[in-house]
Amino acid sequence: MRDRDTFRSAAAKLLGPRGFTYDKDLVEPWLTDWRGRYTGKAVGLASPASTDEVSRFVKLCSAHGVPIVPQGGNSGMSGGATPDDGGDSVILSLRRMNTIRELDVAAQQVTCDAGVVLQTLHEAAEAEDLRFPLTLGGKGSATIGGLVSTNAGGTQVLRHGTMRAQVLGLESVLADGSVFSNLVPLKKDNRGFDLKQLLIGSEGTLGIVTAATLRLVPQTAQRRVAWIGLSSISSARELLLHCEKRAGDAIEGFEVLPHHCLQSVLAHLPDSRSPLSSDHAWYALVELVAEAADADAIDGLAEDVLHSAMERDLIQDAVISASEAQAEAFWLLRESISPAERAIGPAMQHDISVPVARMAEFVESASPEIEKRFPGTTAIGFGHLGDGNIHYHVLAPPGAVQGEWEMTDGKIISAFVHDLVTEFGGSISAEHGIGQMKRDELSRLGDPVALGLMRTIKQALDPQGILNPGKLVPLAPDAPTP
Repeated sequence: MRDRDTFRSAAAKLLGPRGFTYDKDLVEPWLTDWRGRYTGKAVGLASPASTDEVSRFVKLCSAHGVPIVPQGGNSGMSGGATPDDGGDSVILSLRRMNTIRELDVAAQQVTCDAGVVLQTLHEAAEAEDLRFPLTLGGKGSATIGGLVSTNAGGTQVLRHGTMRAQVLGLESVLADGSVFSNLVPLKKDNRGFDLKQLLIGSEGTLGIVTAATLRLVPQTAQRRVAWIGLSSISSARELLLHCEKRAGDAIEGFEVLPHHCLQSVLAHLPDSRSPLSSDHAWYALVELVAEAADADAIDGLAEDVLHSAMERDLIQDAVISASEAQAEAFWLLRESISPAERAIGPAMQHDISVPVARMAEFVESASPEIEKRFPGTTAIGFGHLGDGNIHYHVLAPPGAVQGEWEMTDGKIISAFVHDLVTEFGGSISAEHGIGQMKRDELSRLGDPVALGLMRTIKQALDPQGILNPGKLVPLAPDAPTP
């Protein structure tokens, strides 16, 4: 970059005291990722209040050659919103841009700024008897811009799809400061490339998402959540097929977890208890929903699904939520797995997907192989079995040193897991993104043609390479290390 003081002075003049700071105490909290794995340095923290300010700030950065690291709720899992340790990047926070611009009840869609928190959007939709059909454990901090930029998933993908399926329109500031505005949704539009889809999931490397128009769906009239004890993950797969046949579109979510995860949560979460009276090797969390016209039938449907499953020996025990509070308590157990496992000690977390039909086979073959090859480790998988996405964690042996183990044995383990996933025809990143954590692995395992296309697009849209450098897009094999 050019002179640092000159840039800071120009940025402060452009954005004002609320919009730009390089005060160490104010910048420091945003220099480390949520998992605590990556810590960088920054020339400052920019917090623009509008798309116009983002546009003018990006032009300023382009003129000074300052790399930009866009950041939403800083709740990502792959280090995609953390600067490097060079100290020349600026963090661009979208958190001040938190306005819901328009909520159209009749059209069932909402347009909101990138900094709107997911839970805030949920509450706004619910006030109009609608809902936004994507949720996840970090809904209290995750922002719409971050969710779009990483193509987030969550627990409702089985029925509604990823964030990509929710985006009807998009506004984004490009690397030269120009504004791509495509917020008005059209059901039919054949004017060439669907450019918003190129920006979704690009992790801020092609453009900075400033607003989105999202689809909403009718609020569910009733839901029932079942906590089910199972003998194996293969039984969970059979149960999923059974539920899809008996309940169809009423299935909102289908999550699985082994007993180890439940034990970890019960030890971590105060006043929590197991929903079932006995222990089981695996558990399934199944949510069934009904619209207003079918609200009275939801109890009968839930009972029919579980009774018929028990008759076929697919399940060992089950309980159906008797109230909304109990349903929330079941989901809290599921959503608390990641912090509970993190409290245990070092682990390598893998956000992977394989074809749904092969997920049980993957877990049953990979876990014993990993634990044998790496003595003392514990391999566990939990998550969204219905869409083939499992969060596959390998816990370090007792006594392993935080930080040291991840950088030595942990890296070898992750490469081994990713090799297995690739052999199964899967993906090393199902919903958390590539960020900086998996960029080298994407380079090692990705299709060379696809990687070449990614580099070409990156070069075309960001020739200076100032948008989130070092994230997502692998360097060309012959490129010098920056």
